[in-house]
Amino acid sequence: MPLAATAAAAENAGNDRPHVVFVTGDEEYRSEESMPMLARILKHRYGFEVTVCYALDDDGVIDPNRSDHIQGLESLGEADMMVMKTRFRRLPEDQLRHIVDFAESGKPMAGFRTATHAFRYGEDHPNHRMDNEWPKAVFGQRWIRHYGGANSTEVEGIGGRADHPVLRGVAPFHARSWLYHVVPLHENAEPLLEGRAVEGAEPGGERFGEANPVAWTHRYEGEHGTSRVFFTTLGHPFDFFDESMRRLAVQGFFWALGREDEIPADGLNVDFVGDYEPNDAGFGDRYKPNLRPADIPLGPE
Repeated sequence: MPLAATAAAAENAGNDRPHVVFVTGDEEYRSEESMPMLARILKHRYGFEVTVCYALDDDGVIDPNRSDHIQGLESLGEADMMVMKTRFRRLPEDQLRHIVDFAESGKPMAGFRTATHAFRYGEDHPNHRMDNEWPKAVFGQRWIRHYGGANSTEVEGIGGRADHPVLRGVAPFHARSWLYHVVPLHENAEPLLEGRAVEGAEPGGERFGEANPVAWTHRYEGEHGTSRVFFTTLGHPFDFFDESMRRLAVQGFFWALGREDEIPADGLNVDFVGDYEPNDAGFGDRYKPNLRPADIPLGPE
């Protein structure tokens, strides 16, 4: 591991209350519900400081369909880790700068599903590199294609990776997420789990297509250091009903922060804190209307 990455991991491992900032804003997969749920687990069960940034309309109401505004990104300036679950955002330069600067800082990061296509500026825009080049470099892959939204994924281990700390207590599981095609990954990425596409939304469907990694670790060589990065292409809101999915995510955060020695052999406690009753994935008005950030509690102070 490069010296800068070693130093960053050691610093984060010694911080009893790391600050994790979740950047949400996707019009399909209810990041505005799943990411606060994970934030509550980190805050309530492990004492982390957490901030969730949402796509808001002009009245301060959460609107994941609004692609040009995410509230609170300045909090990344004081963060120890950034977690992204955005899709096809087109942020103004002053907001985008907070994300780009954090990515270059050498601090830990994590991403879910549509962060492989976190931005869409278009070929003629000065920020076009954010569309494909940036997610491939930062998270280990860009958007390629998927295996059909009517289908789902059986998640399995990869030979030789079962002893990785992120996978402690993580059992094979069925994910509602349909499989993303991601091979070949970035050369710095190390697959942890793979998925096989299955016909239909429920377990037991016929398998088809080739296996693809669904979770990996990655090293991003930023301007000011090397970041530990955890990524998973899973992230349908219903995936998180499975304990193994929540454990994969939370332990991915711990690994990125250099805290893998704190993960016990049977895995971290990832029981829900409060209710988790997300709307289904889907476009348009499928999200819960008229919610403000203050309406989504993050747990005890």
